[in-house]
Order: sequence, then structure tokens, then C-alpha cells
Amino acid sequence: MFEDSTFESGGKLKTKSKYWMLATAILNVSVVAILILIPLIYPEALPKQAMATLLVAPPPPPPPPPPPPPEVKVVPVHVESMADELQAPSKIPKQIKMVKDQGPPPPPNSGVQGMAGLAGSSGGAIGGIIGAMGNGPVVKAAPPKKLVVSSGVMASKVISAPSPVYPAIAKAARISGTVNLAATIGKDGTIQNLRVVSGPPMLQQAALDAVRRWRYKPTVLDGVPVDVETTISVVFSLNE
Repeated sequence: MFEDSTFESGGKLKTKSKYWMLATAILNVSVVAILILIPLIYPEALPKQAMATLLVAPPPPPPPPPPPPPEVKVVPVHVESMADELQAPSKIPKQIKMVKDQGPPPPPNSGVQGMAGLAGSSGGAIGGIIGAMGNGPVVKAAPPKKLVVSSGVMASKVISAPSPVYPAIAKAARISGTVNLAATIGKDGTIQNLRVVSGPPMLQQAALDAVRRWRYKPTVLDGVPVDVETTISVVFSLNE
């Protein structure tokens, strides 16, 4: 022992302290490693409150404040009251003005002013207008551009009416009857706008060919020739 405490035993002390520091460092590193690995391997060993704090998401930010309401402009409305005008007087007036009734206006005697002299009498506006119309020029109404005349009246104005040719097919089939046509007789008496109204189909073309060659006297209305709208009947009979 005494030898170890002398200066000559300094080599032994240095050798022991080196190993002791190395063992202490290894022990400290092992403890720290165990403390770090235990939560990773066994997470249930951690306190629940700490885990809940770590795993719970932070609360969402508060919503923005609502926009301020629009300003409402209040427009003052001036209401005129007639209460003051309708109130009874608080004092009796000393003088009361009398209002005279002038009566209804006089009735008109000669109609519209300025037209009494047109008629030469007291007829008023109506007489003046009638008198003025009687002295003015006479306006004749324009004749109609087209008249509608019955077939009986137009039959008396026929100048030329060639008979239709009886179709051989219709005659062999013993077909007879009346073909009714509508036509416009022009101002010169010719047939215009000829069309079929009714009748046997086999006889219609023969009636059209014949009536197109018919001629009429022109129809005159107030000295002016006019077009006439009429109907024409063509009779086909097998007894002829």
C-alpha cells in the first residue's frame, strides 16, 4: 500500500483511471440508448396524455368575421299635411264675404265659332260642314278591281262557246255528268285563271280545253271595264 501511494506508483493509477473512464462512458451510452429505444419499441409505455397531445391536430383557425351590413340611406320624406287647412277657425270672423253664384254658362247658339256663315243659316257646325261639302267637288268612289257575278248572268254575255269534245274513254265507260269550273273573265272578255271545282275526273280536261276558247262581252261598271269572277258549268250527256 505504501508503495502505491508513492510517486513511483503513478503508472498504476493512470492505468486504472483509463479503464474506469471507458467503462463509465460505455455505461452512460447504453443507458441513453435504452431510454431512446424503449419509446420506439414500446409506445404504450409513454404517458397517454403526452401521446394525445402529440397526435391531436391543432384546432382550425377561427372563421373570418362577417362583412359589415350595407349602409341603408334613409331619405327623409316630407309629407304635407292638410290638417291646418281643414281645421275649423278658433275665432268667429267679424266680416263674412258673400260669394255670388253666376249660374251655368249660356248654351251655344250657332255651333262652333267661325263656321256659322258656311251654311247661311243657324244650323251650327253641322250645317256649315254640309254646306261646304255641297259646294265642293264631287268625289266618285273607285270601282272595284274585280266583280263576282253569277253564272246565269254571265251566260247571257257569251259571244263564243265551242262545245267540248266528249272523251272516247269516258263515252266507252258510260261516264257523264257536269264539270264545274271557276274562272276570271278579263276586261277584254277572255278566260283567265281557269280551274276545276268539281266533276268527273275523266271529263275535266275536256271541259278545260273547251272553256279556254270561250269569249264574253266585257263587263263595264261606270264606263270602266272590270274583271269578273264567275263559275262555268259544262254538261256532258251521253244522249247527245
